[in-house]
Amino acid sequence: MKRMWKIFVKGLVVENPLLMLMIGLCSSVAVTSSVSNGIGMGLAMTFVIVFAELVISLFRKLIPSDARIPIFIIVIAAFTTMVDLSMQAYFPALSKSMGVFIPLIVVNCIIMGRVEAFASKEKPLDAVVDALGMGLGYTWVLIGIAALRELLGNGTLLGARVMPEAFQPILFFILPPGGFMVFALFISLNLWLKKKIATGDAVREAA
Repeated sequence: MKRMWKIFVKGLVVENPLLMLMIGLCSSVAVTSSVSNGIGMGLAMTFVIVFAELVISLFRKLIPSDARIPIFIIVIAAFTTMVDLSMQAYFPALSKSMGVFIPLIVVNCIIMGRVEAFASKEKPLDAVVDALGMGLGYTWVLIGIAALRELLGNGTLLGARVMPEAFQPILFFILPPGGFMVFALFISLNLWLKKKIATGDAVREAA
């Protein structure tokens, strides 16, 4: 159980795909102009990475090494198509607002990196735990960044006004430069917290 927890927490914090590995930033900036987009993208990504890692781990011994990349892409594409069609059917407004970024999950380097580095080498249960950690780590960062951007850029959260009428929205935060600045703030805060935690652990060990 302790080993599973360590695998799970890696994706949430220690090896967070956005704050630590810093991959998949461009698509993340594009979809975090609103909280609803952040939630939709995060859940879609989590679904795809969990089932892609599970399937690839289950068949890892049968996948030829020379053909592994095309096979990985086919598996990821299958689950991405499921998500895309489901969103179009049940959440058409959200699907429309996110545009091409849901289909582009197929080539998202976070998923491809995890199936190559982890799922193709580890047992199915470990792969699912890793995928959940990475997916939820990706999701909470998207929601946090989207909440700050939407709040400052529009004065709303999930489309509902929460700032006073006198508040003047700061358009900068809705635009890509504002998105990258908020990402930088989150990355800096995460590195600071990680350093504080490491310092505290070192002090406790010394004592």
